[in-house]
Amino acid sequence: MTSDAIGIHDLSFATTRFVLPHTTLADHNGTDIGKYHTGIGQRSMSVPAADEDIVTMAAAAAAPIVARHGADQIRTVVLATESSIDQAKSAGVYVHSLLGLPSSARVVEMKQACYSATAALQFAIGLVHRDRSHRVLVIASDVSRYELDSPGEATQGAAAAAMLVSADPALVQIEDPSGLFTADVMDFWRPNYRATALVDGKESISAYLQAVEGAWKDYAEQGGRALGEFSAFCYHQPFTKMAYKAHRHLLGYCGHDADKGEIARAIADTTTYNADIGNSYTASMYLGLASLLDNADDLTHQAIGFLSYGSGSVAEFFAGTVVPGYRSQLRVAAHRDAITQRHPIDYAKYRELHEQSFPDDGGDYSAPRETAGPYRLAALSGHKRIYEPR
Repeated sequence: MTSDAIGIHDLSFATTRFVLPHTTLADHNGTDIGKYHTGIGQRSMSVPAADEDIVTMAAAAAAPIVARHGADQIRTVVLATESSIDQAKSAGVYVHSLLGLPSSARVVEMKQACYSATAALQFAIGLVHRDRSHRVLVIASDVSRYELDSPGEATQGAAAAAMLVSADPALVQIEDPSGLFTADVMDFWRPNYRATALVDGKESISAYLQAVEGAWKDYAEQGGRALGEFSAFCYHQPFTKMAYKAHRHLLGYCGHDADKGEIARAIADTTTYNADIGNSYTASMYLGLASLLDNADDLTHQAIGFLSYGSGSVAEFFAGTVVPGYRSQLRVAAHRDAITQRHPIDYAKYRELHEQSFPDDGGDYSAPRETAGPYRLAALSGHKRIYEPR
């Protein structure tokens, strides 16, 4: 690690109280379970309780980082989401309050589909370059929701990933350069008047693979590492099999053999958590990183490739190097508990939660007490969301 290293110093994630197994969904709609377990690589999906949302998950993900490192040096909080709760106020301001962070901090929200957490990470790196004593809290938090009985329903999920970005990072040093790609594609979008996204599945896969090519091409032209230098690859995972598709496509584009065993060695450890949580949009690739660090053999000094993709579309390819001693900083038990301690629900409860929302008249409404997390969405009053520690 070089003396001017900047990167991910700590990483933590949180998910929801409830989980819907894909076996339950398959029983409801008559789908062969192989379509879910094998076809898209998903076993279950996290479902938010009535008093959970992107703020409660974000605060739950970030709280262990603040507890370990303190808040004094956190000068910026960047929350990335495509499940925003307000068109003006950053959801991160609520998180800032729940965590008791100092008032001498900036808080902003970023949006560009599933890509924006990477924009937040790069923004954070730039800020630390300006003042190496400062730390930036980057949080990606999302609830993936599609219409009931739609093709995208089985890919839903919810989670938040929090990262502390600093000089001399303890986990992953982020490298220059980045490869960038943008194209105006209507593969996935959610107009302001809709609660669920619109998606063209075939177009979305095509756009993703086009972005893989474009981002890698620019990365190579910027003088990045050769493909063979990477030990593993973290891709955005709208469903885990998409990571395999993307890596197979990249290998073919670069003239490499797409050997199944080689693809599995590069990808499999990144998919463990996402297969149980489902698509968490902006958090997805960083759950992949947590899964890799928690489950792979020693990665010290190994290079990891990151392909961040957001529909619409924007993509970025960049590299990171795993720092010596990283294993002592991991949160393996907490991450596994976040998954195993979720409460399985039946289809009727899932449907009730899927369809519930606060009315839009701005009146006074209370949320049922359901979450097992440290923070909850308590009520709506006078068009204001009220959050509280549980």
